[in-house]
Amino acid sequence: MISRVLVPMDGSEMSERALEYAAEAYPNAEFTVLNVVGGPSPLWGEAAGIAIADDVDAAARERAEPIFERAREILDDADGDGTLDTEVALGHPVRAIINRADEYDTVVVGSHGGTVAERLFVGNVAEKVFRRSPVPVVVVR
Repeated sequence: MISRVLVPMDGSEMSERALEYAAEAYPNAEFTVLNVVGGPSPLWGEAAGIAIADDVDAAARERAEPIFERAREILDDADGDGTLDTEVALGHPVRAIINRADEYDTVVVGSHGGTVAERLFVGNVAEKVFRRSPVPVVVVR
């Protein structure tokens, strides 16, 4: 029985679909939505503002809050009685997801997300999570 589900969300449509699927497939589960803020890299982007913030954790949490609010909306609209916890991680998305995966019964991840540039340079997070996860992974399209 699946009772603990990890759903990485990056604000993309695919990550929202992943949570919608998870809420339907496991209506009474405990869901953890994980938002990963990448560390400094050639892509920097939004991570640059976080990297120079006085309180990195608070800045990352603030950046993730709209994603978490959307996750709450998705679960509120679902027919189940699932609960929601939210987490922010700093670093590489694949490592952050894999490092937490063994605490859950499954990981439900969108097939792709982020910008085109992030997909080209960072690689396919869903594929890497699928290959490396210690627990079953559901990839949602």
